[in-house]
Amino acid sequence: MRSQPGLASSAPQEKNTATGEKQPRGSRRTLRPTNRISRSRRSSGRGWASGSKRSTDMPHHHAYIRLGSGGAGGGGTPSPPASPRRSPRIQRRGGKAGGAKGAAMGLPRAIVQRMSWMLLSLFLRRQAIFLFTPLLYVASMIFYMGTVSLENVPHIISRSAPGSVYRSPRLYERLRSDMDADNSSDGLATVWKHSFKGGGWRPCEDTSTDVLPDSNGYIYVEANGGLNQQRTSICNAVAVAGYLNATLVIPKFHYHSIWKDPSKFSEIYDEDHFISTLKNEVHVVDKIPEFIMERFGHNVSNVFNFKIKAWSSIQYYKDAVLPKLAEEKLIRISPFANRLSFDAPSAVQRLRCLANFKALRFSYPIVTLAEKLVSRMKERSVDNNGKYIAVHLRFEEDMVAFSCCIFNGGEEEKQDMNAARERGWRGKFTRRGRVIQPGAIRMNGKCPLTPLEVGLMLRGMGFNNNSAIYLASGKIYMAEKNMAPLLEIFPLLQTKETLASAEELAPFKNYSSRMAAIDYSVCLHSEVFVTTQGGNFPHFLIGHRRYLYDGHSKTIKPDKRKLALLFDNPTIGWKSLKRQLLIMRAHSDAKGIEMKRPNESIYTYPCPHCGRVLYFLSVCNHNG
Repeated sequence: MRSQPGLASSAPQEKNTATGEKQPRGSRRTLRPTNRISRSRRSSGRGWASGSKRSTDMPHHHAYIRLGSGGAGGGGTPSPPASPRRSPRIQRRGGKAGGAKGAAMGLPRAIVQRMSWMLLSLFLRRQAIFLFTPLLYVASMIFYMGTVSLENVPHIISRSAPGSVYRSPRLYERLRSDMDADNSSDGLATVWKHSFKGGGWRPCEDTSTDVLPDSNGYIYVEANGGLNQQRTSICNAVAVAGYLNATLVIPKFHYHSIWKDPSKFSEIYDEDHFISTLKNEVHVVDKIPEFIMERFGHNVSNVFNFKIKAWSSIQYYKDAVLPKLAEEKLIRISPFANRLSFDAPSAVQRLRCLANFKALRFSYPIVTLAEKLVSRMKERSVDNNGKYIAVHLRFEEDMVAFSCCIFNGGEEEKQDMNAARERGWRGKFTRRGRVIQPGAIRMNGKCPLTPLEVGLMLRGMGFNNNSAIYLASGKIYMAEKNMAPLLEIFPLLQTKETLASAEELAPFKNYSSRMAAIDYSVCLHSEVFVTTQGGNFPHFLIGHRRYLYDGHSKTIKPDKRKLALLFDNPTIGWKSLKRQLLIMRAHSDAKGIEMKRPNESIYTYPCPHCGRVLYFLSVCNHNG
């Protein structure tokens, strides 16, 4: 041990028998208490004691050594600092000054703590007991269920997902008596209340008298699809030909496996009227001249065919089609449906209007029969001043199959729909990973309305059972079963088959487009038109009715999502149902007058491009 000069080097030393170290003689009397204190310090984590090797090895400049060696008593060992005082709360609980009350309160708490620690240590040391906990729980549940009578267990009544069950027949049975008793309202007399704000709207009647310049060449288009899709192709072809100063060849109609109609243009439309109406606007011929066809070996398939993207702008035709037209003098565009965008300059829109609402008139046989059917409908609605309702119903087998909705046909319906899907869309609905949810489809408003649902809707909208109804549709799926409730609700319901004789319908019977043209004409002149499903037929008809009836479509377009909720409600009453349907009818009335907005079809929204708004003084609007 290194001694520090002037402090403890002259003191006699003795050997400590306990530690083997030499200690100053004067420190023997304080060694034992110091060792006891140092042991208590080490136990409490302080690690400091007088006379230890750690203390004697400390540097000479340490404050403790210098202070301790200069203390009273000469060479005595310094006393350690006093222990920190215990917390007063602990002193009150367990100290001698805490009294009997503190000791009494601390004892139970100490026992509880000890028991808790014992239990916790048991679980931690014996972790296998956790494996038996689920077994104990299951055993206790089995024991409990064995003591309970099953007669007292409540029965859980499960209800099918919304829309997954066709509930309209049950709704009709429950509400039929109330519906029959409420037959006083006259919906045909009060259905339309809104008019064009600020005056009225009239279609344009003027046509150009200018002499057309020489043509840049011939455009030959092939129109695909059904009646109204072909109509789109014709009107767009007129607009493109007029814009490019080209000669339009009367379009050819594609034969389609679904519509199965080989009709030509002249068998559906009045070809002479079409050419004469457009004579001052667009060059139109019925066939390609021979001197042009000689260049292509009298074979149209040898003519250059433009593959144009859907909804192309009119500028594309000017930039890409016109140079080729000027070079070849004949071009072919096939297919041509939806190959021109909805939005175009006013001159192009005007040609579309002229073609659709003026130039395209059905052929004489179709117009003659249609006028007879309209007259017969007015005769049957004499109690309503000749006003009748026309309903476009899409409940044919292919429409029901494509929707993937479930009705009340049972196993027979399921087999029929699977077979129809496989015939029309081979593999589309059965491919791997495709999930079909009929309930969600119905609640989303995607199911076609059934004849029964159409009857419930119209009665709820205030049309009594004396209203005459014309039904425009194809062959109804399970017609005898599905049409029976609609005929009960509206006994005056008619179709082209019931209004016309077999001899009158014979020339049109096997031609779907001609039959559709008859339905189109009868629906066009009805007081109310009801559309139950989207498609080209209602879109063209709504626009045509706006063109004829001062800008108002006079069309009921129901909210099918709301209808699905109403018809799926098992507790709804007749008054509540009728109130909701009258609100829906009023909404259709308010939406009857609408102006065309961007990316909307001019064939559905003809105003303002196809007519004029009448205020105190106005001119025909060709500038949009």
